[in-house]
Amino acid sequence: MARYTGPVCKLCRREGEKLFLKGQRCLSPKCPFERDRGYPPGEHGRLARFRRRRPSDYLRQLREKQKARRIYGVLERQFRRFFREAERRPGLTGENLLIVLESRLDNVVYRLGFADSRPQARQLVQHGHFVVNGRRTNIPSYIVRPKDTITVREASRRRTYFKDRANQLDEGAVLDWLSLDADAMTARVLRLPAREDVDTSLNEQLIVEYYSR
Repeated sequence: MARYTGPVCKLCRREGEKLFLKGQRCLSPKCPFERDRGYPPGEHGRLARFRRRRPSDYLRQLREKQKARRIYGVLERQFRRFFREAERRPGLTGENLLIVLESRLDNVVYRLGFADSRPQARQLVQHGHFVVNGRRTNIPSYIVRPKDTITVREASRRRTYFKDRANQLDEGAVLDWLSLDADAMTARVLRLPAREDVDTSLNEQLIVEYYSR
């Protein structure tokens, strides 16, 4: 399964903002984005900051699309497929795209608090630690639907990671479209996420404009 394996802090610097790809480390003083003051990556990153001109419409659209891809950990081919699916759904294409991305299993695992970041959630799903509707599922891009149940496997609950994670789960911090039973380590999808449930700083209209060129 294809995925980005390079330095993730470089991606934050390229987009000029924190994408929170390393969980708690992004909130600490050790975050390279803080250390490098958000300079673009590369040998001439510091100079590029002062040479920056007003970005063109195409550049703004491209950067927004790249930012969305990097936040959710999706490569270009798969992201384009999600966009086509969003186009087929009724309603606004941009909002539909964010709903599809939010409905990915790895993102749901992250939203429930089982992982500190989406890359970590993706790894947990790939290792088969979760059961969806009674079936073991190791596909991070699996799209959840209302009434789906997501449970940590019985064997996985005995692992040290999940024993420690159980004490950190906060049912009150879970978004409204999800419900969590921390003791049973089980969650349920109550409804599809809405635009107001997406807390990322994305302008989905720019992404729609990019693919509409």
